Amino acid sequence: MKVTPFLIRPRHAVRLACNDVCPGKELEQAALKSIRATLAYQQVVTPCEIELIFCGEEEIRSINAQTRSIDAVTDVLSFPMLGLVPGEDPGEAATAADYSHGFVGLGSIVICLPRAESQAREYGHSLKREVAFLAAHSVLHLLGFDHGEEREGEMFDLQKKILNAAGFKRI
Repeated sequence: MKVTPFLIRPRHAVRLACNDVCPGKELEQAALKSIRATLAYQQVVTPCEIELIFCGEEEIRSINAQTRSIDAVTDVLSFPMLGLVPGEDPGEAATAADYSHGFVGLGSIVICLPRAESQAREYGHSLKREVAFLAAHSVLHLLGFDHGEEREGEMFDLQKKILNAAGFKRI
């Protein structure tokens, strides 16, 4: 497994891991830019660390089965470390134990690259845009957002604003 740390702002860090698939520099940068844009748009000021993992279909299926009891491939999984509510800064919910090397552990994002590729084709946009979408979507989950029936439109509107502001417009 390749692990590369990235400091995406003076106050936020992302640990990037590639298990059975690696996305390449362009997609890594798209994911990092999307994560940075989401944290900035949500005005997160507490230094945070996010683990970003790219994997294939078998691995995400296994993780999905183990953690959610759903034996199926999915596009992205989010594993928040804090029980945040939307709009709450991670520093408000964190305890001293949540900090590591000056950063609050926000959680993990697992993106299935083959599923992202097929969704990009299905939706008629670039793989770069799809990876950025999945990263923003997952960061919002780490920040306490959910897309249950009554809130789904709100979350997708927010994602669209974030991606447009970051230059990932849907073509």
